[in-house]
Amino acid sequence: MQRYIYEIRNRLDISQTQLALMIGTSVATVNKWERGHSRPGKACQMLLYDICRNKGVNLEDLVLAKVDSVVSSLKPVADSMVLYHGSKSGIKGPIAPASRSRCDFGKGFYMGTDPSQPLTLISDFEQSKFYVIRLDLTGLRVMQIAPDIQWAMLVAYYRGKLDPAKGTKLYQRFSTLADGYDVVVGCIADDRMFYVLDNFFLGNITDKALVMSLSALELGQQYVAKTEKACSHAAIEAEIELSCLERLFLRDASGARRVRGVNLANEICRQWRREGLFFDEILNNG
Repeated sequence: MQRYIYEIRNRLDISQTQLALMIGTSVATVNKWERGHSRPGKACQMLLYDICRNKGVNLEDLVLAKVDSVVSSLKPVADSMVLYHGSKSGIKGPIAPASRSRCDFGKGFYMGTDPSQPLTLISDFEQSKFYVIRLDLTGLRVMQIAPDIQWAMLVAYYRGKLDPAKGTKLYQRFSTLADGYDVVVGCIADDRMFYVLDNFFLGNITDKALVMSLSALELGQQYVAKTEKACSHAAIEAEIELSCLERLFLRDASGARRVRGVNLANEICRQWRREGLFFDEILNNG
């Protein structure tokens, strides 16, 4: 927390005395916070956040730097990779493929390559936990899904959007596409992509517009351990605590990113609105 106090003062170009006056505390208290001898309580953290928000200051970069510092301290392990996981209530017991079945790639344990995605996913939940996970891919069957219409249709299957096409070759193809694989790897359908996907499923945009949006939004990837075997290859390397102040910064950064992403996606969809097939056309052709 001491780094945040210093950075707030630095970015607002104010003294400890001025900050103390702004939040109604003593200079000695601010000095203790900044030196790491104590830390502000939740009420003071919310006051600090309000000051930053009113001045247009967001310190999400410090949260990501904290994560990067933890990852940088880890020793490299052959044939493994470092990933990130956010849980609204924390991991209890062994890692298991226990997510909801209606997630992007079905039931599994979800890990991302970009820490900002799971961080913002859990930013509204006080009991949430953020984890650094090491996944050893040795001996696992891994399916990589390219960011194209096949990715979208697989997500559609797991979200139940292909149910009207049950009994068709199209449905059969995607219902069995991930069978036999321990890990599925593909784009993360974050809140920016949720918006585009929903418009695709509702018939508002074509598959061409969807694929072009996928490329433009530069989504991170998620690794989904779908089997017990894959989950046994995943280990928690670190659990990173998030303060109230950090969660608030993450929440605002996520909202701003979503607005930018939706605006970009809307522009792309307008450019490609006359090319490609609509979702119901794809189902009818299945």
